[in-house]
Amino acid sequence: MKKFIIIAMALGLAACSKVNLENYNKITVGMDRTEVEQFLGSADKCEEKTLHTACVWGNETKNIEINFVSNKVTIYTKEGIEQ
Repeated sequence: MKKFIIIAMALGLAACSKVNLENYNKITVGMDRTEVEQFLGSADKCEEKTLHTACVWGNETKNIEINFVSNKVTIYTKEGIEQ
């Protein structure tokens, strides 16, 4: 029974992932980082570069990556998200 509960919880979390096509389509160039975080939540990983910040939501196989300059979206891509 305990294994069933753990599996059910894991599937539930995967099903309500914020890394999906619907949220990807909400992103626009020029959008403020706080706006993005309202529907994607906090990034799983961010790396500060000299002139920009690169943030990733998700994992290696399913993710949304966004580059920010002065906390504004400049470039964004997706990987492993169904259309």
